[in-house]
Amino acid sequence: MFPNWNIFIFTSMRIVFSFLLIILVACLPEANAQRVIQPKLVEVDWKGIIYKKEWSIDIRLHENGAAIAYNSGRIRSYRKTNYYHLELGYIKDPREKGQSRISQNGRSGSFAYGKVNSLINLRFGFGTKHYLSEKEKRKGLAVGYTYQIGPSIALLKPYFLDLEYVVGDGEDRTTVIRQEKYSAENADVFLNEDFIIGHAGFFKGFDEIKIRAGIQGKIGAHFAMGAFDKYVKAFETGVMFDVFTSNIPILIETEEISNRPFFVKLYLNIQLGARSN
Repeated sequence: MFPNWNIFIFTSMRIVFSFLLIILVACLPEANAQRVIQPKLVEVDWKGIIYKKEWSIDIRLHENGAAIAYNSGRIRSYRKTNYYHLELGYIKDPREKGQSRISQNGRSGSFAYGKVNSLINLRFGFGTKHYLSEKEKRKGLAVGYTYQIGPSIALLKPYFLDLEYVVGDGEDRTTVIRQEKYSAENADVFLNEDFIIGHAGFFKGFDEIKIRAGIQGKIGAHFAMGAFDKYVKAFETGVMFDVFTSNIPILIETEEISNRPFFVKLYLNIQLGARSN
């Protein structure tokens, strides 16, 4: 009797042990699967919201001036955004030399010697912005590049100086200040630093603006902080150019100085704005 009972117990224990072993082995793949799936669930949280549109304001400095611009863009994918660009800027000739003077009457002023026109630049364009890779996190720096091309309009405003003239003779002799632009008739005074007090107000000459047409473009490196967040925070650096149909007369031409129809300059741009659906 006892041997049969021992056999029964031993057999029962083997069956229970085998059953537990089968359950343990069956649970192992499920545990492994959970470990594989879990990082994917966490990764989804980093994706953030995909926006469809964005707008931004550019504040740009370049070698020969500055500009402010507005961009309206459509986000095509994580890596690509197409945008329209409208810009108002100011361009100086790199050969301009600013000077200052104090007149005999104690009046002081600054001016650019030999300058005949100020160049205000309107730029319209269509551009594309590419990121080199998808962002892994919401925060951080996304690196890409941007390029743009479109029409450029040069607004040439005559450059006026405050010129000091001596009039009258003897006891009636006195000085008067006249605001004048350059002409063949006043060249002796306009180009004589002894008679120049300074430049006239910025708005003087707006009723005499002349227009030149051309094309513009740029290419640069783009660095975005939180490239897929709600707010646009980025900066760019690169090369921009303007090419016009004729020479842009900013300075009086001499044997050493000749005006040209193009401007190429390096730029640094800060961009702020927002994204939406």
